[in-house]
Amino acid sequence: MSFFTEQTFQKLSVSDFQTGEYEHCIFQSCDFSKVNFQRSAFENCIFDTCDLSNSKVPNVSFQQVKFKNCKILGVHFNSANPFLLEFYFQNCQMDYCNFFNLQLKQSTFVNCRLHEVDFSQANLSGVSFLESDLMGAVFDQSNLEKADFRHTQNLRLDPETNKIRGAYFDLNGLPGLLERYGIKIG
Repeated sequence: MSFFTEQTFQKLSVSDFQTGEYEHCIFQSCDFSKVNFQRSAFENCIFDTCDLSNSKVPNVSFQQVKFKNCKILGVHFNSANPFLLEFYFQNCQMDYCNFFNLQLKQSTFVNCRLHEVDFSQANLSGVSFLESDLMGAVFDQSNLEKADFRHTQNLRLDPETNKIRGAYFDLNGLPGLLERYGIKIG
């Protein structure tokens, strides 16, 4: 397996990607849509303005990986290697991704579009969703303790089926918390 450290890769396509271990690498403006990252490892890497839509990530290691301004549609992160998994997403479109049953403590989703994303049974304690659009996102039996939902849009979650102690919400998030009870806020 190839090993890459402290390199910058620009405008790569699916055919250019090499399975390997990447440490402190930067990927800029790469089109990795539908790429199979299987058996690769990313540690302290940055993906900037990349398309990773429908990529495959079975057993891929993501440790302190940042995604900025990326399009990441339909990726099943729940198949990734769960050991030391930590993400930072900023300004990303992430519709239809799956984070089912993952340990994502302290990960970040800032100003992201997270339509129809599955966060069921995930440990999201301390996670920031600041300024993200959560339309249709599923939170079921999720640990959301101390999570930050301030300035989010379209938040819907049931406080009786999720752990929310110490989570941060603003007034705009209240309708999504009270929907179950049929309470109307006007």
